[in-house]
Amino acid sequence: MSHIASHQGTVIAVEQGKVRVQIVSVSACASCQAHSRCGFAESKEKELEIETPLWSELKVGDTVQVQISESKGMLAVVLAYLVPSVILLTGLVGFLQLMGELRAVLFTLLVVALYYIVLYFCRHRLQNKFTFTIEK
Repeated sequence: MSHIASHQGTVIAVEQGKVRVQIVSVSACASCQAHSRCGFAESKEKELEIETPLWSELKVGDTVQVQISESKGMLAVVLAYLVPSVILLTGLVGFLQLMGELRAVLFTLLVVALYYIVLYFCRHRLQNKFTFTIEK
């Protein structure tokens, strides 16, 4: 049984079969009592477009719970952070064996950029893997 990662959000748009939800992700230190004085607390607003059969029951301004399985969240972390880090380290070590430092760094950054470009072009395919659900 997989665990569910959940986040509270606000409905900002309702369309035929789809709902756009805005969530605010807050850093851990934002809950600290001193966060207003230290300046390290940060929060970011993110929008998700979620296909749901509940679209007709929701209206703009409703508070909902957006959920995704924890394993899918981990897959996203692996694709966005772990794979590029491995590419960066192995590419840099490999290219350093073949050429000078400046070229090695440039080629490594190019390979990482190509990875992100491929990821971008595969976004529709990946979007099917990362399905969010909504609970009212």
